[in-house]
Amino acid sequence: MSKKLTVAVCGATGAVGREMLKTLHDRNFPASEVLAFASARSEGVKVPYGDTELTVHELKEDSFVGIAIFSAGGATSTKFSPYAAHSGCVVVDNSAAWRMDDRCPLVVPEVNPEDLEWHNGIIANPNCSTIQMLVALKPIHDAVHIKRIVVTTFQAVSG
Repeated sequence: MSKKLTVAVCGATGAVGREMLKTLHDRNFPASEVLAFASARSEGVKVPYGDTELTVHELKEDSFVGIAIFSAGGATSTKFSPYAAHSGCVVVDNSAAWRMDDRCPLVVPEVNPEDLEWHNGIIANPNCSTIQMLVALKPIHDAVHIKRIVVTTFQAVSG
């Protein structure tokens, strides 16, 4: 039997945070509790979670237990992720804040799940276009060892 955890979605009122909540629910993630966090101005706002709603709480230094999924921007992640990690929480950060930090593994589960073994409480993930590309290229690389890729992506300024 797997252990159920508390999962905190940080940045729950944004488009990505709402999608993370939807995905956690739709995939029946084995959480004993799902919490929604955002900035002080979102305190008390309701966000959908399946057939129910979660009340958003202000993200604070002592908000963390279990797993924290951050999609609240780099500045927020830089400020709060160390508090979460220090409290024993495992952070999965969706911003660019930790992507180039040698102390944090940069993980795409379908590509390098073994790097999860050496995290120090904060796990980074690449940006969206990189994740999609790496998932598609991993089997090709395993077969023929790709040496170089030149990529151009076009993304919305709003993203």
